[in-house]
Amino acid sequence: MNKIGITTTVPIEILIAAGYQPVDLNNVFITDPSPERLVNIAERAGFPLNCCSWIKGIYGVCMDYGIDTVLCVTTGDCSNTVMLMEVLKLKGINVVPFAYPDKPAPQQMQHALQALAETLNTSSDAAEQVRAELEPCRRLALKLDELTWKQGLVSGWENHLWLVSASDFNQDHHQYRHQLQKLLHHCQQRQPYPSDWLRLAYIGVPSVYGQDLYHYLENNGGRVVFNEIQRQFAMPQPGSSLAEQYSNYTYPYSIYERLKDITTELNRRQVDGVIHYVQAFCHRGIGDIIFRDALRLPILTLEGNDDFFLTNHIKTRVEAFLDMLQRSRRRVKIVEEV
Repeated sequence: MNKIGITTTVPIEILIAAGYQPVDLNNVFITDPSPERLVNIAERAGFPLNCCSWIKGIYGVCMDYGIDTVLCVTTGDCSNTVMLMEVLKLKGINVVPFAYPDKPAPQQMQHALQALAETLNTSSDAAEQVRAELEPCRRLALKLDELTWKQGLVSGWENHLWLVSASDFNQDHHQYRHQLQKLLHHCQQRQPYPSDWLRLAYIGVPSVYGQDLYHYLENNGGRVVFNEIQRQFAMPQPGSSLAEQYSNYTYPYSIYERLKDITTELNRRQVDGVIHYVQAFCHRGIGDIIFRDALRLPILTLEGNDDFFLTNHIKTRVEAFLDMLQRSRRRVKIVEEV
């Protein structure tokens, strides 16, 4: 299969039906042994310092890994992707634009899917067949999520890693399914996490810190039981058609669509506190204003750019936040006992 890079989660069912192997360029970038090197490739090409490191990383991946075709999401993700698309064209890369509808309406989504299918010389019917083929993978990913928050058998990092990989199923959905089945079997033999650990939610785009953040939280008595956007990559509300599935996928639409999902899951998972990650120079960071107004839980907002590790300053803020949550929990327990 010919590889096609994707700049975010897209209807990969259509890409696979058209004979392509989707490659999430974000995942390639952040798992590269030296992501700084990929950012430097973009900066040497002229990308400004105050441009998001994910955009620069995607460009670096395209140049360094020889990606010759890229599906760029022009509406429903990052506003910088539009200009990235123009630069990729300049470099001789074949670019396919895709725009999510303005609102999550299945009829509008169907038009967008049909247009993409025609562009790639495939059909909606063929994509629906691929959807059925991918369904077991998505079901396993959501099972892993359940083992994370309900049984306490899966770490926040494992949860992040397998859910975020659902964007392209690690470029091989057959292998993804096999490996995840083995992991789930192994997880069910584990002892659960201590019940007195803090239960945390992670909202916002995946961070540049990778496993550093999740491990540091666990080293300080807290664990992530809800990875918001990563979970959405697994399509938790698949609906009855591809159009419904990608209409129920919250990320491309209004922040209020995300809020409905977040609020429901915070309550269901009995979350103590929220970590909101925002990427430097990203317009989505402004949404922190809305989250702080709408969510009735303590929120720690972390901003990252191109450090790729937790600085001492961030570690101190994380420790202070967890300490505050622990003290709040103890006060509640004392009041209940009285």
